[in-house]
Amino acid sequence: MELAHSLLLNEEEYNQLDEHQKAEFIFEWLQYLEKLLPVTSRTDIKENQKKLVEQLTSLLNNSPGPPTRRLVAKNLAVLYSTGDTFSVYQTIEKCNELIRSKDDSPSYLPTKLAAVVCLGYLYKKLGRILGNSFTDTVGNVLKAMKNAESQGRYEIMLSLQNMLKGLGAAAISCHRDIYKAARSCLTDRSMAVRCAAAKCLLELQNEAVFMWSTDLDSIVTLCFKSFEGSNYDVHLAVSKLLGTVLARALTSKQATVSTKHNSRRISLEEVMELLGTGFLRGSYGFLRASGDMLKGTSSVSRDVRVGVTQAYVVFVSTLGGQWLERNFSAFLSHILDLVSQSHPKAIQNQMEAIGCRCCVSFILRATVGGLLGEKAQIAAAKEICQAIWKLKKVVDASVSDSNLETRISTTDVTRSQHVLVCALQELGSLIHGLGTTAAPLLQDSSTGVLDAVISVILHPSIPVRLTAAWCLRCIAIALPSYVSLLLNRCIERLNALKSSPEAITGFSFAIAALLGAVKHCPLGIPHGKGKVIMTLAEDLLCSASQNSRLSVQRTQAGWLLIAALMTLGPAVVQYHLPRILLLWKCVFPSSPKDLETEKTRGDSFTWQVTLEGRAGALCAIKSFVSHCAGLLTDEVLQRLLPLLPSAVDLLTQLSSISKSYGNSLKTSSTVYRHKLYELLAVLPPKMYEGSFHAVLKELVVDLTIPDSQIDASTFLLPPLCHEDDLLLLGPLLQETDHQFIEEQLLLGNNVAGGSLEYDPYSIYEKLAKRDSVPKPLPPTLSVIGAATRLFGVIFCHIAETHRLQVLEQLLNSVKQTKGSRQQLVQLNVVSAFSTSLKHLANCKGGLGPEEVRRSALALVLSALESNNPLLRCAAAESWARLAQVVSDSAFTAGLAQVSFDKLKSARDVVSRTGHSLALGCLYRYLGGIGSTQHLNACVGILYTLSQDSTSPDVQAWALHSLSLIVDLAGPLYYVHVEPTLSLVLMLLLTVPPTYTEVHQSLGRCLNALITTLGPELQGSSAAVSALRTSCLLGCAVMQDNPDCLVQAQAISCLQQLHMFAPRHVNLSSLVSCLCVNLCSSYLLLRRAAVACLRQLVQREAAEVSEYAVALVKESREDFTPDINIREIGLEGALLGLLDKELDQRLCQDIKETLSHMLTSMAVEKLSFWLKLCKDVLAASADFNTVASIDTTQEEETAKVDDASILTSESDEGFHPFSNPRWSTRVFAAECVCKIINQCENAGSAHFDMTLAQERKQRDSRDDFLVLHLADLIRMAFMAATDHSDQLRLSGLQTLQIVVRKFATVPEPEFPGHLILEQYQANVGAALRPAFAPETPPDVTAKACQVCSAWIASGVVSDLNDLRRVHQLLVSSLVKVQAGKETQSQQYNESTSTMETLAVLKAWAEVYIVAIEKQRNRSDLHNYSLKTANSAEESYRDVTSSASGLVDLVQADLGTLSKLWLAALQDFALLNLPSEYASQLPAEGGAFYTAETIESARPHYYSSWALILYATALWLTSTGFIVADPDEGVANLSRPVTPTTMCQDSSTRPSIKSPEDVNTDRFHLILGISVEFLCSPRSDAAMENIIACLHALQALFDVPWPRSKIGGDQELAVELLNVLHRLILTRESPDIQLAALEVVRLILFAAQEHVKEKRRSAEVDDGAAEKETLPEFGEGKDTGGLVPGKSLVFATLELCVCILVRQLPQLNPKLTCSPAVQSGKHLLLSEDGSRLVSAALLILSDVPAICSPEGSVSVLPTILYLIIGVLKETAVKEQDGQLPLPVAASLQALKGLLSSPMARAEKSRTAWTDLLRSALVTVLDCWDQADGVLRELDEVSLLTAITVFILSTSPEVTTIECLQKRCIDKFKVTLESKDPVVQYKCYQLLHSIFQHPNKTVSYPYIHSLASSIVRKLQETEKSKPENAAELQVIQEGIKVVTALTAAAEEEHRAHLVTCLLPILISFLLDENALGSATNTAKNLHEFALQNLMQIGPQYSSVFKKLMACSPTMKARLESAVKGNQESIKVKTAKLAKNPGKSSSIQLKTNFL
Repeated sequence: MELAHSLLLNEEEYNQLDEHQKAEFIFEWLQYLEKLLPVTSRTDIKENQKKLVEQLTSLLNNSPGPPTRRLVAKNLAVLYSTGDTFSVYQTIEKCNELIRSKDDSPSYLPTKLAAVVCLGYLYKKLGRILGNSFTDTVGNVLKAMKNAESQGRYEIMLSLQNMLKGLGAAAISCHRDIYKAARSCLTDRSMAVRCAAAKCLLELQNEAVFMWSTDLDSIVTLCFKSFEGSNYDVHLAVSKLLGTVLARALTSKQATVSTKHNSRRISLEEVMELLGTGFLRGSYGFLRASGDMLKGTSSVSRDVRVGVTQAYVVFVSTLGGQWLERNFSAFLSHILDLVSQSHPKAIQNQMEAIGCRCCVSFILRATVGGLLGEKAQIAAAKEICQAIWKLKKVVDASVSDSNLETRISTTDVTRSQHVLVCALQELGSLIHGLGTTAAPLLQDSSTGVLDAVISVILHPSIPVRLTAAWCLRCIAIALPSYVSLLLNRCIERLNALKSSPEAITGFSFAIAALLGAVKHCPLGIPHGKGKVIMTLAEDLLCSASQNSRLSVQRTQAGWLLIAALMTLGPAVVQYHLPRILLLWKCVFPSSPKDLETEKTRGDSFTWQVTLEGRAGALCAIKSFVSHCAGLLTDEVLQRLLPLLPSAVDLLTQLSSISKSYGNSLKTSSTVYRHKLYELLAVLPPKMYEGSFHAVLKELVVDLTIPDSQIDASTFLLPPLCHEDDLLLLGPLLQETDHQFIEEQLLLGNNVAGGSLEYDPYSIYEKLAKRDSVPKPLPPTLSVIGAATRLFGVIFCHIAETHRLQVLEQLLNSVKQTKGSRQQLVQLNVVSAFSTSLKHLANCKGGLGPEEVRRSALALVLSALESNNPLLRCAAAESWARLAQVVSDSAFTAGLAQVSFDKLKSARDVVSRTGHSLALGCLYRYLGGIGSTQHLNACVGILYTLSQDSTSPDVQAWALHSLSLIVDLAGPLYYVHVEPTLSLVLMLLLTVPPTYTEVHQSLGRCLNALITTLGPELQGSSAAVSALRTSCLLGCAVMQDNPDCLVQAQAISCLQQLHMFAPRHVNLSSLVSCLCVNLCSSYLLLRRAAVACLRQLVQREAAEVSEYAVALVKESREDFTPDINIREIGLEGALLGLLDKELDQRLCQDIKETLSHMLTSMAVEKLSFWLKLCKDVLAASADFNTVASIDTTQEEETAKVDDASILTSESDEGFHPFSNPRWSTRVFAAECVCKIINQCENAGSAHFDMTLAQERKQRDSRDDFLVLHLADLIRMAFMAATDHSDQLRLSGLQTLQIVVRKFATVPEPEFPGHLILEQYQANVGAALRPAFAPETPPDVTAKACQVCSAWIASGVVSDLNDLRRVHQLLVSSLVKVQAGKETQSQQYNESTSTMETLAVLKAWAEVYIVAIEKQRNRSDLHNYSLKTANSAEESYRDVTSSASGLVDLVQADLGTLSKLWLAALQDFALLNLPSEYASQLPAEGGAFYTAETIESARPHYYSSWALILYATALWLTSTGFIVADPDEGVANLSRPVTPTTMCQDSSTRPSIKSPEDVNTDRFHLILGISVEFLCSPRSDAAMENIIACLHALQALFDVPWPRSKIGGDQELAVELLNVLHRLILTRESPDIQLAALEVVRLILFAAQEHVKEKRRSAEVDDGAAEKETLPEFGEGKDTGGLVPGKSLVFATLELCVCILVRQLPQLNPKLTCSPAVQSGKHLLLSEDGSRLVSAALLILSDVPAICSPEGSVSVLPTILYLIIGVLKETAVKEQDGQLPLPVAASLQALKGLLSSPMARAEKSRTAWTDLLRSALVTVLDCWDQADGVLRELDEVSLLTAITVFILSTSPEVTTIECLQKRCIDKFKVTLESKDPVVQYKCYQLLHSIFQHPNKTVSYPYIHSLASSIVRKLQETEKSKPENAAELQVIQEGIKVVTALTAAAEEEHRAHLVTCLLPILISFLLDENALGSATNTAKNLHEFALQNLMQIGPQYSSVFKKLMACSPTMKARLESAVKGNQESIKVKTAKLAKNPGKSSSIQLKTNFL
């Protein structure tokens, strides 16, 4: 497209195109021009201006469509504003001419409209430049308006708006004319014109002073008129006008009410009075109103009332939140006055009252809830409370007055009722929104919120009582700590006032509402409350008959309480079920005969009570079925069964009873009917199949002879229509911000909506929207709803013949009624039948034979042609469901044919819309009808209908249907895509913008087409690119549409396009469009914008964010978003939006968008994100009195500065976020945690101050988290000390994360200190409030975690500093010890379990860390003894802090250990499988009660592991020898609740021996561990598994438990098998290493056990012969091992598993496979090496637990594995270090070879053979390796050979052939060129030469000594170059020296004579010494030292040699002289530090 276009229109291309392509081409060019003009240079524009103007003006004559004319106008305006302006007058004149033209034909209309639009844009852009021409233009336009039709009037109004915008004050001369014209348009019959006029007037009032001064009254009246008969868009536009004008009138300086009193300003009262008049009378002005008022007929139309309501909101929003704060009391009293009946005629009946209350609530919610911050909301709540108290006094006065005026004052009571309802509702919603931040409000005794609400519960009017109860429910949900308190107060008052009917109903409502709140409070209420309420309910029901004045109330109250009790769930209800079942049984007659006698006896009052009671009982059963499904066992169902026939019998008798007793029973019987239908609908139909017939009969009567004359379609049908189809029916059925009040307009004139008083039972139900009051409909309507639902259920379950009868009966009843009544019956019948089709489709049932189908078809067909569009919609859906249920292709084709025929013949709108939708719906349930010709026919017909410009409705429905087909026909539709797309585009370009419904359907079509094309849109072929361009064009047209829903469609289309073809969507223009719409007044548009952003930021967060900011910086005049992107970026804007937005779904999307942005950008823009979060959290700091740190203790004063900074934050002038809500602050705190997480993944510099500072200096743009640590701590502190509990939890969580992540970061400025140390005061201060007595347990539990993290982190080493935090834990421990008796009765018992376990877990963590530090310290201590004293200092530090921690815990350890054991015992019991439930102690455990088992479980699951580990550590530290003097019976639990392991107290032995106690404890710990490790759930935390393994390690660290496991082989094998499975299922190396450590300890225990047995056997049979000793150890005397029973086998299995996983080459099966080629070497990871080493060390210990025969059978395996590992891992490393697995395999080898079994008589020969084979294998490795590429490490193999030589008995290695091969290997190695290898070789030979057994050492000496001496002699000539070579020589000399010492006398002299010349050759004289290299010097010293030793030792040889060689002698002497002094020094040093060689020896000394 870009190629075809340039600045000028390409006319050649244009002329070649056909008609509709021309329109597209022009639009494309204009779009291109719009982008191009602003960026083209002025000179280029001037060159082409003339031609361009011609082209653009010629387009005006081409009758352009709406979008095209708008673009032409925009481009002309831009062209003149950047180019020359002299031809502009001609253009204006031309437009004026076009407008003046007398041509009125429809074809000429677009040209006229284009001229009008053009003028508007020219004046808007050029404004005053155009001089005075505008008066003529305006005059001309206004003249044209007189005979324009609606489109013309619409465009003229918008053009005038544009002119006014451009001209500003200059247009003052025309203001009056425009005002007059707009006035008439404001009441135009076309809604679009009304909207346009409102916009025009809104623009006008900016300059036209008279509008808000002299003409204010008339404009107000005009707006009221405009509301009448209007739609949602008009409400919005006109209310905006009205609200803005009034706000302007109030705030403007020169506002005057009328010209006479021009000094007086208009006051707030007068403005309110104006609005109030509209609300109450519907008009302003005296005559009309009074006339009607006199007749008493006036009732305000709902449209006006709803419009005025919105105007109130606009008025207040315009004035702003601060204004509202200042004027709140005046505003409140006025708003409440609207429903006080000081205007009795305004509210004439209950329906009106409900409507008005709804409006008032909306005004209060939208202003108080939407504009005020939390602080101001609390003030507002106080005001509302004052209002309630005032009204309460009025009521009290009138009730207590018993004088004559009483009758008059009762009107006061009723008058106040609506005011109270509104006030209480708003109070409830306010507190609900404030959450726990409202705590100060409720604690403020001067306001007395609770007293006020509770006092109103006794109000004479039922709606007030109910609303007060609702308000209490809101308070309870907001502040869970009040639930129990309020329940207690209400129960107490109810018991006290049992004889007052008001009190009985009022307080029962309140209790029911509070019970409904419990499920929203995670902390619950004490379990005992259920019992109290149950008793109360029983009492009420039983006493109902005693006093007839109270019967109805008591009955209702009793059942209400029972029904509400059910919401507490099975855990509570199961205890009361038998009593409840009995009550149910008593309330219904047991047989039909009893019912008959009842009928004969009662009067109307007893029947009223009876029906009330039975309806209540039914309600309670329904509540039971809904909330306690778990208790619906067969037994309970059996007991409920007899009630149903009896209830249905009564239902069938109701009509006759009503006849007998007249109208008084009407309501009661309707309620009964409703409740029964509702109950039956939720029960399984099997339960009442016997009553189907009777119930159906009643249902049919209810549906066909309805009581009410109200059209119920708007609440019956929407659930039956598909939600997509409801879009056809306009914005009223969609979600909007004003849905709350707009709903009243839906329900027709008689019903304003639901209200609580229609069904008190709904007060405890769970709500769809959390804080809105439930709105049950009047009984007459709700019965119909319940009947249709039940009909749906029953119809599916009856026989087919019966179905036919029912359908025919329904059809007849529709035919027989007439007029409006017929519509009602049809509506009910179709709703019921649709419901049944829905059920049939869901349960895959069939409909029945041909006749049934025919009747069904007739029924639906009649509805498909109904006048009610909603009914048509529902019928189309049923039409398709019918096809789905019958599922027969012929039937479906028949249905489609019916529609085809109808559409071809019918001309009326109704049948065309209905049938076109039916075609689309058919596709919805049949997954596309397979045949293409059917599709072609559908598409053809819908194409035709969608172009029917005479009826927008038909177009809209046809296009909607087409969009369904596009969406559902799938690939079949592909052939139609192009024609459909061009049709959609053509319509988009031509349909007038006023037909919004058509544009919305077009949007849905475009969306469906884009989805169908899908990823193919990325293609580059010409066809695809044309399709793509068309889609983008379509989106562009829709984006320009004035209707918000169409814009929302455009955004979602672009979102789809961006998903499929991201490169082709212009991101910057899309982002700008989204930013502008984030603040739209349309909810759906805001939703679309945020949903689109959410998708964009998943891929391109950074770009989106940059575009948004860039866009604001350009800030064109048509872009002024309400959100402050400039200062705080898009992210901040979204956070601000999140704070203001009330829609849940939208908030969720915003959160997700921000999370995606944070994930991809937080690390790069770290400061920015942290500042955002800080601003949000700090914005509330002024509201929170920040818990300042108490500075009383002197040592804290230095650290307190941080805390004081926290409070100064709020003094800054500018806050981007003013008073954000607590939920936003919680989100900000969560974001901080996410940022820390992101930084953790991003690199270590974020947690390393030194590194961060370095990198920051290198590049100042870098940013690191550690540099913001102070901010992190500050944010966590602010959050943790807030009023809001949720925020406190988030703050503590943040603090915990900060402590965990930064615990080890050092402080670079103070070495030896950690960076967090400076924040200890802040941490202490953040934690302290969480331990206050009134803090909720979940906060305290979280704070315990933070305490333990802080103490355990080791940040603070000084005990005095730690004491503060430690003290908090101690105080909690005291609370735990106090036990159950002292628990507050505020929350459920399981919360105390939570808190107790959190405290115990925290202590456990501290204890574990203390013990671990102590261990490390002792390791360090042992180490420091070995090393020099330099480590002494650091050692002291560690010691002090570690021992300090242990001391801290030590004091409470006695208590703690008991509590820990008790908790573990609880956990063990709770973990028992369900079949052992009967064994659980009846009264519960130490920390849980029997009733709350289920809710306590999760708390045990989260804390048991650390407690287990701590207990194991404690038991091992005492070595299991503790026998407490007071440990009597209660050995495993705390004294408070003596529960021991499931034993009854009577059968228990009185006292257990310490041995038994220990055994119990041992099995408790082992049992829990094995149970958990056997099958850890897949989600089990790593920490739990590791803690569990550490506990086992600790357990087996001491002798006593080892003796238990060592002596119990079965137990040990089971444990090993469990560990084996764990290793197989968990990949984590930490877990595997910990498991191996446990295996090692188990093996060690077994070794000890075998040793002990052998020792005792030797002692016993000391005298006997050694041969007869019984064989201990596995394998006995046969050597056999039984898998599954054998410990050795289990150990081998486990080790092989580890080794083969790390080194697959070890598996002989695998080695053959091509996957593992030998020779390919896998380098092990560090963890892998550690695992392999651990496994090898275990292997080498295995023979020790075998008998000699057993050892022979396992030895080959062990040798194979050890040598295998050696072979695989012995590779030369770069640094010459020995790899860990090699070291381990050599160590293991040494351990194995020196095993006593090798020398035991029975196994000696076998071992010798096997060991020889092993040696051959090692030697073979060497030979194999020659052919392989890799470099084998000779040293390792040589070491292995040496281990064999030194560790086995001589007979193994002294065989000739083996010995020769070994010697050869040494020979080869000696010749190595590598000094390291030579050095190691010398070392190994040194050790072999010193072997005490000469048969071993001599052959080596003989073969190798001479070559060593020879090599040393060679070094005389080639002196060593470096340290490595020096080492080799030194080691060689040592070897020869050792040989000399070991040699026999006769050889010794010879060796000495060889050695001395070599040594002397190394000496240097004085001169050479100065200039010699380091190596030479070292060699010189070494030689001299050796000579000094050898000289005296072999003096004779020495002297002889000196005598022979004078040169040598001279050399020696000079060296001795020259070095005399330095030798003294050096020798001293050498003695102290014997060189480096020893440390290397330490590491590799396996010999």
